[in-house]
Amino acid sequence: MRHLDEYRDKDLVQGLAAVIKTEADPAKIYTLMEVCGTHTMSVARAGLRTLLPENIRLLSGPGCPVCVTGVGFVDAAVAYARRPDTIVCTFGDLVKVPGSSSSLVTERARSADLRVLYSPAETIPIAKENPDKLVVFLGVGFETTTPTVAALADTVVREGIGNVNLLSAHKTMPRALRALCTGEVKLDGFLLPGHVSVITGLSIYRFVPEEFGLACAVTGFEAADILEGILALVRQVNKGEPKVENAYPRAVAEDGNPKARALVDRFFQPCDADWRGLGVIGGSGLELREEYVFMDALKAHPVEVEEPVEPEGCRCGDVLRGLIHPTDCALFKNPCNPGEPMGACMVSSEGSCAAAYRYGGGA
Repeated sequence: MRHLDEYRDKDLVQGLAAVIKTEADPAKIYTLMEVCGTHTMSVARAGLRTLLPENIRLLSGPGCPVCVTGVGFVDAAVAYARRPDTIVCTFGDLVKVPGSSSSLVTERARSADLRVLYSPAETIPIAKENPDKLVVFLGVGFETTTPTVAALADTVVREGIGNVNLLSAHKTMPRALRALCTGEVKLDGFLLPGHVSVITGLSIYRFVPEEFGLACAVTGFEAADILEGILALVRQVNKGEPKVENAYPRAVAEDGNPKARALVDRFFQPCDADWRGLGVIGGSGLELREEYVFMDALKAHPVEVEEPVEPEGCRCGDVLRGLIHPTDCALFKNPCNPGEPMGACMVSSEGSCAAAYRYGGGA
């Protein structure tokens, strides 16, 4: 497939790895963090850590939207699943995430009407077929998926569909990046998410090199893409010239997708958001604007939500901050595994713990 197969080419991948080994200064330790769940899984699947010199530390950060979604949101989703005459619609990764005392998969086994969707647009026919029920869509994701949920809201408004509500846990990347820049782990640079950047463009990241002196490279998701990004970061660190480098120009433009951003801005406004591992970060979330509050599930159809309690012993938050590798958690593999996950990082297809479980690989 064009733009895929050539970036999986074995000779290209090995060649890039050889250049990285040549250019990485053996006297330096390069601590780099990828803040994209797809990068996390791609790195593990391709075994890229085994191709890198030992002085390049590649850490996984809070780039998995399901992983960073707080327990309180899961508890709220469970409360709606328990609500009579209510259909809960969600992406599949959220179904097994443990809440304080239950999960969506548990509630489905107890007869909750839970629908797993591939697209928010699938909510519309469900709502039309069930006009006597409240249909709640669980909006989880970064700048990549928020436009699709804004498109759902647009359809609801245009068609006057009265039984669709949103429960929003949408988050935006810049303030989380700022928190990481001032966090416990001393970083040299970031591998930045390609699909988020398709929407946002590059300007949202410029504060990272300008204020914190950290190298940045936007990369794609194939093995060669990621290695090109790592090589860009190594060269920036070596020169002492941090910047935002676009190593994914076939998909990412300087100004991103203004139309998608305008659609999001029409329906959503910034709010504080709870990030697993990072806590509440001011202005890092998105909620429906006041004129669309009739679609906000918690305001239009409030439910009682239990006090959130994190899974005992789970260190998912430390993994998301880059403090530990998944295998450093005492729960890893036994008893926590994809079949019986105790934390969100083991559930998601983009989770660091799930990647380490499936493909192995050191920190």
